[in-house]
Amino acid sequence: MEEDITTELCVLQSHLDGILDRVYHNSLTLKRLQAFEMRLLGLNSLAEMIEFILGETKDLFDLDIVSLCLLDSKDDISTCLANDNYQFQTRAGLLLAKEEALFKQRFDFAHRPLLGIYHAENYGKFFDLQSPSPSSVILAPLIRRGKYLGSLNLGSYRPDRFICNMATDFIEHLASVLSVCLENILTFETMRRTSLVDPLTGVNNRRFLEQRIEEELDRSQRSRDPLSCLFLDIDFFKRINDGHGHQAGDHVLASVAGAIKKQLRSNDVLSRYGGEEFVALLSQSDQVRAGEIAERIRMAISALSIQFNQRDIPVTLSIGTATFLPMAGKIQVAEIAGQLIQTADAALYQAKHNGRNRVESGGSIDVAWIDKDC
Repeated sequence: MEEDITTELCVLQSHLDGILDRVYHNSLTLKRLQAFEMRLLGLNSLAEMIEFILGETKDLFDLDIVSLCLLDSKDDISTCLANDNYQFQTRAGLLLAKEEALFKQRFDFAHRPLLGIYHAENYGKFFDLQSPSPSSVILAPLIRRGKYLGSLNLGSYRPDRFICNMATDFIEHLASVLSVCLENILTFETMRRTSLVDPLTGVNNRRFLEQRIEEELDRSQRSRDPLSCLFLDIDFFKRINDGHGHQAGDHVLASVAGAIKKQLRSNDVLSRYGGEEFVALLSQSDQVRAGEIAERIRMAISALSIQFNQRDIPVTLSIGTATFLPMAGKIQVAEIAGQLIQTADAALYQAKHNGRNRVESGGSIDVAWIDKDC
């Protein structure tokens, strides 16, 4: 009898120890989750948030694979990340989905996490797998105000890590917090982008240029790569407004901006400077390269077929170029930024003076040249 009681007590003690271990483990997980949330709330950009989620979630839950699939039906996210020079196309674990149907097909029945054994036909689109496939997964929908933002997808090489009857309280809570943070930061990024984009042409505005040019000069100085500036102006734009009307002029501006942008790389910066003037910053481009790109743009615009109210509107561009050559030592970035634009503007004036529809080079500027000029 005493032996039976002793055995039962040992079993009960073992169960109690197991319960206490789980309580302790859950308490630690909760503390780590709270620390995770506090850091998440302090992030200032979408790129920072993506990096944090993909890196820290893996450590938080001791996972083998983590992916973040975001709905980007209007290319707002990709545009935002590109403007911040974030290499989203090659970031492992990040997927941008065009269609909301991807999430509706998986989550519309319960709006709750899906978990279980990994099947490529069901879950393959939620993972960017460059390594072995997970054995078990959990997919948590990111939903805010009834709309899908994306999903957080976790994978393990252990088949028993995520099973159908396990509790999902922690992951549901995390998904809710991520959804709120993601919505807030997307709203902020949209407002920021709107304030820095010219609404008529859809390219960056002068305010954006004034912020970005100093960043580009800093990058040029660190990498020792040249930075070139193009100053572009539509020839006889006043005649277009006077002869065809201001709506036609607006149409020309938007068409020309789109055509210029097609001739530039994704890491180049195009801004509407004012009126019919545009400025482009060409990273890693010397004087010769800048001239080639400027000539390519000029030819593309002169070949452009623009119509408004069934009337053809011929358009040409005059372009001035200038190139910054980095040197050793500290530089006065604001001073060089002004000189670079001023030199390209002077070359543009020369192109106008020499007959328009042409490219003129203002040459190269460097720190020593500026000091001497000053």
